[in-house]
Amino acid sequence: MDERLAVTLPGGVVEVSVDIDAPDDPWAVVGLAHGAGAGMRHPFLLGVSRGLRSHGVATTRFTFPYLEAGRRMPGPPAHAIATWGALEARARELVPGVPFWAAGKSYGGRMASMAAAEGVIDPAGLVYLGYPLHPPGDPSRPRVAHLPSIAAPQLFVEGTNDPFIDPRAQLEEAVWSCQDAHIVWIEGGGHSFEVKGRKRPADEIGEELAAVVAAFLRDRV
Repeated sequence: MDERLAVTLPGGVVEVSVDIDAPDDPWAVVGLAHGAGAGMRHPFLLGVSRGLRSHGVATTRFTFPYLEAGRRMPGPPAHAIATWGALEARARELVPGVPFWAAGKSYGGRMASMAAAEGVIDPAGLVYLGYPLHPPGDPSRPRVAHLPSIAAPQLFVEGTNDPFIDPRAQLEEAVWSCQDAHIVWIEGGGHSFEVKGRKRPADEIGEELAAVVAAFLRDRV
């Protein structure tokens, strides 16, 4: 089901696209954000959404304002954070009475963490699908200072060959500093969870990871 979502930004109100994918009688709803370079209908996210639906979880995929406007580079973090706030409110209306979770691929997950740290969203928990700990090849600029302030459970789903978290010990230290956080390692996985020598469609990879996400949600719900 396609929706339009109004987001209030410093420069005025904009509208972004939202796709709702819900099974009969869902027990949770997940806001699912795209990465910096791909939209909400990327095959990977479609696979995650399809997989979560098979586990009884609804998803609300959405577009950040910069991409909705046709720009390739992400806008100010405040714009993404405001979008997350609007999305949570709308998701709770569309799928009422069940826990709301925030999840995202790379950039989208990081923006969810910032929204949670600032109190803009109040999810039951957060799931990061390839958290971008630092720019590839530059571990001197870790994006972790806000993570320990998040009280909600956090799940980091990470590929062991992801250049955004090399060295891995840096991510492990960041996770250990959090109040309630865990890592699930995908052996051999890159930033998009591709495994060298094992060619698979992106939607198939996403659908497989959905089982990991659903298990974490179920354990916490």
